[in-house]
Amino acid sequence: MLIFFGFSVEAAKIILKPGQSIQAAVDRAVAGDTLIFSPGVYTASAVTIRKPLSLIGENYPVMDGENKGNIFLIAAENVLVRGLKFIRTGKSNMDDSAAIKFFDSKNCTVENNILEDTFFGLHFSNSSNLTIRNNKVKASATREFEVGNGIHLWKCKDNLIEKNEVSGHRDGIYLEFVTNSLAKENFIQGNMRYGLHFMFSHDNTYLRNTFKRNGAGVAVMYTKNVTMQENRFEENWGSSAYGILLKDISDSKVIGNTFQKNTVGIYMEGSSRIQFKENNFRENGWALKLMASCDQNLFQANNFSGNTFDISTNGNTVLNELKENYWDKYEGYDLNRDKIGDVPYRPINLYSMIVEKIPASVMLWRSFMVTLLDRMEKILPTMTPNEMIDHSPKMRPYDFG
Repeated sequence: MLIFFGFSVEAAKIILKPGQSIQAAVDRAVAGDTLIFSPGVYTASAVTIRKPLSLIGENYPVMDGENKGNIFLIAAENVLVRGLKFIRTGKSNMDDSAAIKFFDSKNCTVENNILEDTFFGLHFSNSSNLTIRNNKVKASATREFEVGNGIHLWKCKDNLIEKNEVSGHRDGIYLEFVTNSLAKENFIQGNMRYGLHFMFSHDNTYLRNTFKRNGAGVAVMYTKNVTMQENRFEENWGSSAYGILLKDISDSKVIGNTFQKNTVGIYMEGSSRIQFKENNFRENGWALKLMASCDQNLFQANNFSGNTFDISTNGNTVLNELKENYWDKYEGYDLNRDKIGDVPYRPINLYSMIVEKIPASVMLWRSFMVTLLDRMEKILPTMTPNEMIDHSPKMRPYDFG
C-alpha cells in the first residue's frame, strides 16, 4: 500500500475520508481509477472531473455544497457516480446550480445516489450514452422559481433513465433536444409544474412510469416519433392540470396507459397521426380534450369509464377516427351478440361543448336542464360534430391485464 498527500492508495483505488480534499484526490488520480468515499460529511464545491473515474460511496457519504453552487462538474467519458448523497447547492437561476452537472460527456453512469435540497438535481448538456438509474431526487421548495428540475437533459442522445424517484422540483424530468432515449419505471410525484416535460425531443420511448399529483402532469411539445406505453397518470388535479398535454406532436403512439383521476386525461392541440390504443380512462373530469386543430388521430380499443366527460372539443369539424372503444355511457344494444353495439355512439355531448365555450356553466352539471339538453341532442344531433362517432362501440370493457 502506498501513502501520499493524506490519501491511502491500493492499486487503482483511492480511499477518501471526511476532511480530505476531493479535488486534490481527483487531480492526483489516473484515468480509470476509483475514488472510494468513506462514510461522513465532505465539503464539496465545484469539484471538476475531466478524466474517466469511478466515484463510489460507502453508506451514502454526504457531499455538502454549503449553498455555494454546483457540487460536481464533469466533462469526461466513462465516469461513474454511485452511492453518494448530495445536499445544499444553493439557489441560482443564472448558473442553474446542480448537484452533478455534466458537459460534453459520453458513456457516463449516475446511479443509486440521493439528492436533497438541491436547486437542479442532475443536469446534463451535450452528452450521450448516459445511464441515470435508481436515484432519489427530492426538493422542498414551496414556490416554482425557488427550484430547478430534478433530472434535466439538454441536447443529449442515446440515454437510459430508469427507476428514479423525483419529487418537489419544478419539473421532475425535463428533456429538450433529446433523441433516441428510453425513460422507464420512474416514479415522478409532487413536482410543481410537470412530472415530465419534453420539447423538440424525437424518437424517444417512455415505458411504465408513474406520474402522480404533479402540477400539470406531463407536457409533450413540438416532437415526433414518441412512444408512451404502460405509464400511469394519476391525480393531476387543478384548473389547468392534465395527465398529458400534447402540443404539435405527430407520428407517435400512446398505448396501454392508465389515466385516472385527472382534471383532464389528455389535452391535445395541433397534433396529428397519433395512435391511442388500449388505454384506460377512469374517473377523470375530461378523459380527452381534443381541439379542432388535431387530425388523423386514431382512438381504438380504449376503455372510457367513470369520466364526467369522455370527450370535448372546440370545433364542429373533427378529423379523427374512433373505433372499437368501450364507453360506459353507451346505451345501445347488441342484437346479434357480437359484443359490438348495433347503434353508433357519439361521445361528445352538447353540454361538454357549452362548458368548453362557457367554463362557468359547469356549475349546472347534473341539473335537469342539462340532462334534457343532452337527451335532445342524442335524438336530433345538431351542434355536436358529425364526424366524432364510434361506429363499433364495444359492449363490455377490455381486460388489459
